[in-house]
Amino acid sequence: MKLYEELVARGLIAQVTNEEHIREMINNGQATFYIGFDCTADSLTAGHFMALTLMKRLQMAGNKPIALIGGGTTMIGDPSGRTDMRKMLTKEDIDYNAACFKKQMERFIEFGEGKAQMVNNADWLLNLNYVELLREVGACFSVNNMLRADCYKQRMENGLSFLEFNYMIMQSYDFYHLFQHYGCNMQFGGNDQWSNMLGGTELIRKKLGKDAHCMTITLLTDSQGKKMGKTAGNAVWLDPNKTSPYDFYQYWRNVDDADVLKCIRMLTFLPIEQINEMDAWEGAQLNKAKEILAWELTNMVHGEEEANKAQAAAKALFGAGAVSADMPSTEIAEADFGEGLTIVDLMVKCKLTGSKGEARRLVDQGGVAVNDVKVSSPMHIFTAEDVKKGDFVIKKGKKVFHKVICK
Repeated sequence: MKLYEELVARGLIAQVTNEEHIREMINNGQATFYIGFDCTADSLTAGHFMALTLMKRLQMAGNKPIALIGGGTTMIGDPSGRTDMRKMLTKEDIDYNAACFKKQMERFIEFGEGKAQMVNNADWLLNLNYVELLREVGACFSVNNMLRADCYKQRMENGLSFLEFNYMIMQSYDFYHLFQHYGCNMQFGGNDQWSNMLGGTELIRKKLGKDAHCMTITLLTDSQGKKMGKTAGNAVWLDPNKTSPYDFYQYWRNVDDADVLKCIRMLTFLPIEQINEMDAWEGAQLNKAKEILAWELTNMVHGEEEANKAQAAAKALFGAGAVSADMPSTEIAEADFGEGLTIVDLMVKCKLTGSKGEARRLVDQGGVAVNDVKVSSPMHIFTAEDVKKGDFVIKKGKKVFHKVICK
């Protein structure tokens, strides 16, 4: 099976502009393609997995990836899929986030001469003259068409800032610039980016002629993309200091039954024939499939040793009920306990929830236990002495465990 056909079989392709040309270029290793990453945080998330594994697949087949760091577009903020305006970041924050992204991408993609490139759109976007941009690029866009784009529809009712309205033009200019200066002939992105990406294809053709060979592919459905990378309201990060390898493993181990084979197809490098044999799996076999998914992805991000440790810790915990040394833990100084901390305070300090309100709701719903004893009140106090007595493990729901250590 050739690469493009494999991408289709894995359920990765959503929409394309010229399938015949795209198939030929990808299968023959002739695509120089880019995927953009806006620097809104100091770590990539599990939601970026599809883009990272796609870049790896294409590079392995001889195609050349361009990882576009959005140092410029991040200063505007993508309105796609948002009900409110993104937080404005400083240039220093964006530059720091971009440096963090590069380190994480190097685990997936081989950069260097004749290999993958990493570029930052701040290098050209921040130097643009506004009037020149309006004349050169703005004249190629219809406001009526832009307002009909899906990426703006959700924001129109709540208010779309003029700043965000320019995002499509900036993203389109990226493809135009990369096409001219880097020989980039293809762009990939999420299905919710279709309107923004078509803008780039049309800009190239309007400026350079209809025969300019530039192509657009979108990869994941909106619903699947939004499901990946978040749990209990918190992002699942690739940075082990933000999401431990154990928690990362557990996130994939706990995906819904209906999603596990879809994730294995899209995200792992297991042979498609092996995955097809799993289609008939059910019941306990789906748990085995989840273990395969969790191990494969943890291995890719954190390495084989951490994947094995996370798997062993999970089996020890859920099998014999033991407290594993590899269980995620948080150290809290004895002085910070004062006369005691509520279970809500402890959960927030351990980053088991993103807010005290979320922690209260979980306790009220009976979803929190300490050392297998359900906590009945959000105001239940635990002292430093309680934690020092022995292993002190908070259980959130059925499958999330976290040890508290008092120093």
